[in-house]
Amino acid sequence: MKKAFRIRMTIIAIIVICVIAIGIYQLIKIKNKQYEIEKITEYNYFVLKQDNLYGVINRNGDIIIESQYDDIKIPNPQKAVFVCYSGENVEVLNDKKEAILTQYQKVEAIRLKNIASDLMYEKSVLKYEENGKYGLINFEGKKITKAIYDEIDSLPYKEGELTVKQDGKYGVINIKGNKKVNIEYDQITVDGYYTEENQYKYAGYIVSNTTEEGYRYGYINYNGEKIEEIEYNELSRVTHIEDNENVYILCAKNGQYGITKNGKELIKNEYQSIHYDEVNKLFSIEKSKKYGIVDLTGKMIIPVEYKQIDINGIYLYAQNDQGTTVYSNQGNQVNIDTDIAIIETQNEKYRIRIDSSKQNGYGIIGKDGKQIIEEKYNYIEYLYDNYFIVSNENSKLGVIDDKENVKIEIKYDSIQKIENTQIIQTTITQENTTQLYSNEMNQICEMENALVETNDNYIKIYNDEQTKYFNKEGKELTNAEVYPNNQLFAKEDSGKWGFVDKNGNVVIDYKYEKITEFNQYGFAAVKLDGKWGAINSQGKTIIEPTYELKEQIEPSFIGKYYKVTYGFGEFYYTDD
Repeated sequence: MKKAFRIRMTIIAIIVICVIAIGIYQLIKIKNKQYEIEKITEYNYFVLKQDNLYGVINRNGDIIIESQYDDIKIPNPQKAVFVCYSGENVEVLNDKKEAILTQYQKVEAIRLKNIASDLMYEKSVLKYEENGKYGLINFEGKKITKAIYDEIDSLPYKEGELTVKQDGKYGVINIKGNKKVNIEYDQITVDGYYTEENQYKYAGYIVSNTTEEGYRYGYINYNGEKIEEIEYNELSRVTHIEDNENVYILCAKNGQYGITKNGKELIKNEYQSIHYDEVNKLFSIEKSKKYGIVDLTGKMIIPVEYKQIDINGIYLYAQNDQGTTVYSNQGNQVNIDTDIAIIETQNEKYRIRIDSSKQNGYGIIGKDGKQIIEEKYNYIEYLYDNYFIVSNENSKLGVIDDKENVKIEIKYDSIQKIENTQIIQTTITQENTTQLYSNEMNQICEMENALVETNDNYIKIYNDEQTKYFNKEGKELTNAEVYPNNQLFAKEDSGKWGFVDKNGNVVIDYKYEKITEFNQYGFAAVKLDGKWGAINSQGKTIIEPTYELKEQIEPSFIGKYYKVTYGFGEFYYTDD
């Protein structure tokens, strides 16, 4: 009896140990897939271009590497790691002009793909070559992977992840060298899923292999879990469904389309086409030229029996030989004129009502259906609070409130809310003027030939003659508020510009046609006789105004070198 009890306890103990071991293994597996993108807090080094050759300067404008190379890449501007190219030769130098990482052959930066930024390279790893194969190292020279790959390249949109090739097949590793996608595919692409908060973090991978019948596609989620086998003729993610954990896949077999959710069938592969309506979160399906509607749970709310279904606002207009039947976006029949469409807004108090039988048929109703503003506008778009953009019969734009009071005159060619602010920007094309309105619809600025920039805490609007700043609600800011760490500030007097201190005392006389604020490196651009030069934060002239920079309204300097931006945000400094 005791022996049997001991055997049972031993078996239980073994099971418990196995469960714990599996749990630990899974945790390690998950941890290995995680990586962290290095954050850049300051720029210390910059590419210098002179006479079509390249060097490096620091944030003081001192030359660190002379301009003698065919090209130079600085993968991380905080760190003194410079990849220098001379013809076919590549060497890596530090800020003492010493060759580093010499134990590795042909060390190169890894350029990011489909990322518009001045940080164009992986910020913490480099690739190296050995016997015709490639591996990864960090900036200190520590080997992350052996040189076992035929290719290493960046993965589009996914910084920190790399495609690798072995024996003719592709997979994905992260910058820690850990495998995310097995090396067993002919092609790997990113599904394109994006959110403002997380960018492409939760995007997965569309993988494919070649068969005798052509390419077959499958899907792997952002965690590296395969949720669709390699069996589809076509496959794409429904990226307009914003759901980080639930993946909706549009997939086709033999020309028949269906939808899966996390690898489970939601809509069978028996339709000629499927389209997603982002507003109502519905799928429009077609079979043998008949149409129906399916919701996100897979429930068919309108049967596949109509010749055509138009989705306009919150109503679905289904047509057959007997006429048009109008459905709600829940699939219930509604008694409404087929010329009427209702569009919900971000404010549940208001809906936009469109009567297509009228030439100017846009109006506003309440949630209860009562008319707030009659249908007499050519177009209406909800802004925020109780404000709406409207267009008249001449296609001019303005802003009204819910009492139909005109808050911004209906005369503009374009009106938009500046992203992440409550500032309204308007333009009149013929006059080439830009106006800004505050969150209370008061005009706060009008400027010709203006550029508008949105920063974290303020809006900047400027042209060749003036510069103004506003907070996100439209309150004008002083340059001392915008640049609290500066000691000197740009100021205009009688059409001339100079610099004052925090108390308004003139430090550099009003003698320039235009100037910029001091940048984070302590340099300001100054314009005289149509040419630009630079001074430092002590007011010392670094370079007399000698540069004709007609394409730059406000150039940026480090020392005597001015910034040139090109491509997808890459830049260099030069004195050419």
